Amino acid sequence: MSTPRRALITGITGQDGAYLAEFLLEKQYEVHGMVRRASTENFERIAHLHDRLTLHQADLLDQLSIINLVQDVQPREVYNFAAQSFVPTSFVQPLLTGEFTALGVARVLEAIRLVDPAIRFFQASSSEMFGQARQTPQTEETPFRPRSPYGAAKAYGHWITVNYRESYGMFACSGIMFNHESPLRGKEFVSRKITDAAARIKLGLQDELVLGNLDARRDWGFAGDFVRAAWLMLQQERPDDYVIASGKTHSVRELAELAFGYAELDWREYVRSDPKFLRPAEINNLCGDASKARRLLSWEPTVSFPDLIRQMVEADLKRVRQEREGIKG
Repeated sequence: MSTPRRALITGITGQDGAYLAEFLLEKQYEVHGMVRRASTENFERIAHLHDRLTLHQADLLDQLSIINLVQDVQPREVYNFAAQSFVPTSFVQPLLTGEFTALGVARVLEAIRLVDPAIRFFQASSSEMFGQARQTPQTEETPFRPRSPYGAAKAYGHWITVNYRESYGMFACSGIMFNHESPLRGKEFVSRKITDAAARIKLGLQDELVLGNLDARRDWGFAGDFVRAAWLMLQQERPDDYVIASGKTHSVRELAELAFGYAELDWREYVRSDPKFLRPAEINNLCGDASKARRLLSWEPTVSFPDLIRQMVEADLKRVRQEREGIKG
């Protein structure tokens, strides 16, 4: 019997880490996850996988803990999904965002270089690096012009990955991931904020939803599709960087209309905009061109935008009903 491939996922308790863990387990991987020691542990997203995973404590701020982790696990593949990933928070905590989201990438790469440079590495880059992009749609060749500390930190993480690949011959890839959502998305993100509010308003637990820029347009896809692209990148003969996106944009207003419609509500009766929720520097339109990933990885998104929002609303309706009835789902 062949030895299972071994993968290490940072950020395993987040949306992408949870979907990737499940995907790799289905492919018979031995899956290890890095978790931070925190005053409150949240393993909700991976609870159903818990007995099939091995979790290890380490921290992106602590170089030695990452080196020890890579030595202990001896993975064949490392997927870096750990970051301070909420854009508004990056304006409030720009230095911490840089430590996690920028320098954290360098610490993982340096640990791999020191322990075993043959390990294959995936970095979750972000469309926020493009910021106020000068061309639409954005490709792998589009210049970065980030408009937030988060976007700037992600740009560093992206280029340090390229640097380690070119300097040390490491198999290091970046997936430039556009917005990707799911029922596991954190409630602070606008997509989940909307679907959760639609469910709560439908069930009489909330009266209104206050948002920022309703005209902002994003390229939204399904997180499960995006982690599959990450895996495909590490199965290629050569390391490279790829835009991962649906290629279609929708406004926040459209998302709200769809979500409330699935809850059989008229969004205009419940949603209002407040300038206090606007970013200090707004990005109005991001749209990705994933033709390189389609061509070289044979990657295609499988879940449409309407189906994605419907899944999220249905999951939130079910969860909120259980909360209301005091049942733990």
